[in-house]
Amino acid sequence: MVAPLKVGIAGLGTVGAAVLRLIRKEQATLTARCGRPVEVVAFSAKEVRDPDLDVSKLRRVDDPLALAADAGIDVFVELMGGEGDPAKAAIEAALSAGKSVVTANKALLARHGLALAALAEKKGVAINFEAAVAGAIPIVKTLREGLAGSSFSRVYGILNGTCNYILTRMEQEKLSFKECLKDAQRLGYAEADPGFDIDGHDTAQKLSILASLAFGTKVNQEAVYVEGISSIASEDLEAADELGYRVKLLGVAVRTDKGIEQRVHPTMVPKESAIAQVMGVTNAVSLDVIGFSPLTLVGPGAGGAATASAVVADIGDIGRGVRAAPFGLPSEKLKSNGRAPMQRHEGGYYIRLLAVDRPGTFAAIAGTLAQEKISLESIVQKHRNTRPHGGDDPKSADAPAPVILITYATTEDAVRRALKAIEKQGVITGRPQLIRIEKN
Repeated sequence: MVAPLKVGIAGLGTVGAAVLRLIRKEQATLTARCGRPVEVVAFSAKEVRDPDLDVSKLRRVDDPLALAADAGIDVFVELMGGEGDPAKAAIEAALSAGKSVVTANKALLARHGLALAALAEKKGVAINFEAAVAGAIPIVKTLREGLAGSSFSRVYGILNGTCNYILTRMEQEKLSFKECLKDAQRLGYAEADPGFDIDGHDTAQKLSILASLAFGTKVNQEAVYVEGISSIASEDLEAADELGYRVKLLGVAVRTDKGIEQRVHPTMVPKESAIAQVMGVTNAVSLDVIGFSPLTLVGPGAGGAATASAVVADIGDIGRGVRAAPFGLPSEKLKSNGRAPMQRHEGGYYIRLLAVDRPGTFAAIAGTLAQEKISLESIVQKHRNTRPHGGDDPKSADAPAPVILITYATTEDAVRRALKAIEKQGVITGRPQLIRIEKN
């Protein structure tokens, strides 16, 4: 029989414990599929939090760098997290020692993926990271291997379950952003400090990896334009519903004549689109493949079991001897791609204004938009508050009225200039709300 594939795991938190359990549970299946047994033989962890996790037969190595270079393992699985050391140093040590690596560390890959890929290629070993993007969805293998002979015009998706959960609750239960965020924290979907998720940075890291795989670019988190969801109000979700849209936080990478545009922001998507049907903590990735209809992959994007399934699949590939360039192309052939200015972005826009009630207001707004050659697909004026039993509320007689504008395709720069001019004219109060529209 072929010698077992010996695995060392650094980090035995939720995901690490789930990986160990899954390998043990599916031992017979893994052996059959890999043609050799897969065994976890050693681990490194500050503590083993799960009292029911049996590690008595495993060798404990205190220093993860020592485990990475340990002669007794063939594969190093990094589940510590963090974009720097010790995770980075441990992965470098493993690759330098000629060992393949499996990681779920999106932050590390977004920052240092190119250098790590080059080192893996130099040493002739694998660095697999299916679990780093979209959890159980096999999007890395789909882009890198399953569609290796295809070209893409756009890759986009819901890559953060926390944000999708919040937007889903806001829409379905008419709750405020703050209420939904608080509930997400209570349920463990959001961290005590949720900024990394709700400000869009988690999605940006994942998108930079997907863009590299889809378009052959160097991983560059700094090339991603980022907006979060904290500005989204219930009024926006209600307006979207009435207009046939749904609001999602999307990561979008699209091929343009100016290069690869990468952006993360709240987006209105048509209700009938596949991405609009994805609710709760679920993730989804849609691929616009040149030559045939788009593909959409949907599944759990986080959690111990979902992430562990992706980690174990990567280990299985190594056991079978599968080797692929980490980002689809050899690292030296990946193209540089700087940040595309959002001013150049073209598309439709949703604009919500609070217009003052006086003659000439709408003429001023329409005239300013026309000066920027912005055409309107629809205009919706909302009624002011009324008394509970009918009749206008005297206190709101002079209150500004919400106005919803949907534009045809235009440029971001034109929209920004127009809104700045409208604000200076004094015909609106507060700051305009702007949400981009992504068509099918």
